[in-house]
Amino acid sequence: MNASILKYLRTNGEQLDADISLALDIPMTQLKTQVAELSASGDVICCKVTRFIDGKKIEGTSCRLSCDLPAPARGRKPGVKKDPNADTKFPE
Repeated sequence: MNASILKYLRTNGEQLDADISLALDIPMTQLKTQVAELSASGDVICCKVTRFIDGKKIEGTSCRLSCDLPAPARGRKPGVKKDPNADTKFPE
């Protein structure tokens, strides 16, 4: 069952525990124990959140993969541009 939670987070990104429970059709109590196991092993990072959607307060636990980092973009990175008029020799 932990593999299905990891797969769901891999495809959908960060999600609330209630959303994961509905999508995977897992009872909330069972999901919380499995997420706690995944968090203890370091596969998932969880934090308690409070969201207000349409004025309604929603409290839950937000879960995401711990190693889910985007790949760096290819090509040149923005930064300081080299001044073509600068003297490359060190002053004596």
